[in-house]
Amino acid sequence: MLGIIGAMDVEINSIKERITGRTVTTIAGIEFVCGFIENVTVCAAQCSPGKVNAALCTQAMIDHFDIDAVINVGVGCSLNDNVIIKNVVIATDVCEYDVDITALGEPLGFINGLNTIKIKTDPTLSEKLSRAAINFGERIHRGTIASGDTFIAGTELKHRLASQFDAICGEMEGGAVGHVCAANGVAFAVLRCISDGGDENSQLDYPTFKKIAADISTAIIVEYIKTEQNQYSLF
Repeated sequence: MLGIIGAMDVEINSIKERITGRTVTTIAGIEFVCGFIENVTVCAAQCSPGKVNAALCTQAMIDHFDIDAVINVGVGCSLNDNVIIKNVVIATDVCEYDVDITALGEPLGFINGLNTIKIKTDPTLSEKLSRAAINFGERIHRGTIASGDTFIAGTELKHRLASQFDAICGEMEGGAVGHVCAANGVAFAVLRCISDGGDENSQLDYPTFKKIAADISTAIIVEYIKTEQNQYSLF
């Protein structure tokens, strides 16, 4: 079964609406909608923004459903001048930029337990998503997506994340989803459509473009699922 997680209703509701033969299960206040899209068994959930919410949702999904892979979908900000609003970013890896145990001698972003800074996404799943995005006519970028519990809306943080982590996109959930999936040995991918520039204009751009960006992300997921029909077994 394919798990699909989005932080906000605008990012996940249109996916939920496409699910047929649906069952709904509520765990820890999160609604998990399972069923079929294009004959592929899926489980979709809205985790709410932030790393803890994303981790809670991902672990519950893995624990309670027969999940083969997880796609974290939604919107994000650009951390690179070549990545512009409505472009698509499919992560090669993710990091948690606000994990800071540098006082103990570890580099910024070092994740104890996984013992890494960057968590690699599943290359096959990410490549299939990239092809689906290209087939849908979108301009894509591959690179690091940086996650933290801050809405990025200033050039200082934006430039720091680009410099320290070589990140091209910022958001608040992908690193946590990747962390949980890696700990459980579950394949994952992170897809973001750019809604704003991560700078002082973000508070204006984000409300304007988030729905457009979310619709693009949803369309790519559906395009990907069409190519994966009958690849996932019913839970």
